[in-house]
Parts: sequence; structure tokens; C-alpha cells
Amino acid sequence: MKIFPAIDLRDGKVVRLYQGDYDKMTVYQENPVDVARSFRDAGADCLHLVDLDGAKDGELVNFETIKAIVEEVDMFVEVGGGIRDEERIRQYLELGVGRVILGTIAVKDPEFLENMVGRYGEKIAVGVDARDGHVAVNGWKEITDIDSLEFCRYLRDIGVKTVIYTDISRDGGLQGTNMKVYEKLREIDGLQITASGGISFMDEIASLKDVTAAAILGKAIYSGVIDLAEAVRLAE
Repeated sequence: MKIFPAIDLRDGKVVRLYQGDYDKMTVYQENPVDVARSFRDAGADCLHLVDLDGAKDGELVNFETIKAIVEEVDMFVEVGGGIRDEERIRQYLELGVGRVILGTIAVKDPEFLENMVGRYGEKIAVGVDARDGHVAVNGWKEITDIDSLEFCRYLRDIGVKTVIYTDISRDGGLQGTNMKVYEKLREIDGLQITASGGISFMDEIASLKDVTAAAILGKAIYSGVIDLAEAVRLAE
């Protein structure tokens, strides 16, 4: 299992939101490149980047920061946040980003999603954010009537290889992740699942290793609850 430490970017700074709320934001570091280097030094070779300005406003506020990280730190980088058209996908892939993550657009425009998967293959991942088993969109503010597990099966059927699944109710709470949903997702053959949201304990990483392809660690490493180097060793 791969460990993806997370860097959420806003105005070029490393921040964390609580359950996606921009009014509940903590700034952790001013220099994201230094943070990425520290993750690499801890043994992580993958990185999960989220452009919160892009997600909120659709603007490429953090493009140069993401470019610097990709160019200066030797890691596999996936990027999400506000990716709503092919031009943005192309821009990131041309930077050297390994994978782009589509969120709301994947739900709202299935034709676009299928076209992008057909064109870019495994370089397209989908972020499935769920509350009470239903897919959420538009920065987690809108809860649809789409069953999240059924949506993941649909994604598998159209050729999506990687899904980042987040239980919104667990995100940022340091109370543990939703192990039961990942055990169910494991049954979808042919789909690589990345666990995201609330992972707070080393024994969770040991358990996720048996059911998911990757896990994203955010607040747990920033707050010191989980040691990244130890998590990487345990996941290998």
C-alpha cells in the first residue's frame, strides 16, 4: 500500500480545512516545497496535492507552487481541486503530474468524464466524497441522491482505475476512518481504492493495507498523531 501525505494549498500556503469548511482553516506552513521535501525525507514517494483555491473559485492561484513541487521534489504527484476542463488536465500533466483527480465534474458531466478517461487512461482518477453513503459535490455542500458504492462501480465500468474515497464525516476529526466502507469497496474488482478522511491510528494503516491500494494522511501527520516515516514503513 502506498502512503500519500497530503498538501492542501491556499494562496500558496499549506493549510488544512475541517470537513471542507473554508472558515475552519489552519495554516501549517508558508513553504509547500519544504513540506514536500520533508515528506520525501521521511520516505514517502507519493504526494497528494489539493488546490483549494481552484476548488473554490476555479482559479489557478497555486499553479506555480505545484510546478515548483513537481520540479524540485522527486515524488509521484497527484493533483485535485477545480479541474473542470481538458485544458487544466493538460496543463498539469505537462508539468509532470502523474495523475489528476476529477471531483464534481465527474458527477455532473459523465460524458466529459468518459471522454477524459478514454483519452488519458490511468492518469485520470476520481475523487468520491460521501456523506451517509451518498455522493457529495460542490465542495461537499451539496449531497446528491447517488449511492457512493454504486457510483464507484460505474466508474470501474467506464475504465476509471483509481478512486479516492473520502467519508466527509471523518475528515479532519482525528477520530478514525470508516473501515467498513473500504471493506465493501474492496469487492469492486478492477478498481484501485485510495482511503482518505480521518485516518488517525497506526493500526488503521495496518488494516487498510489489506483492503486498499493507498491511503492519504493529512491532519494526522501535521498534528503529530501519526509519524509519517513509521506509516510508510508499515504500509510497505
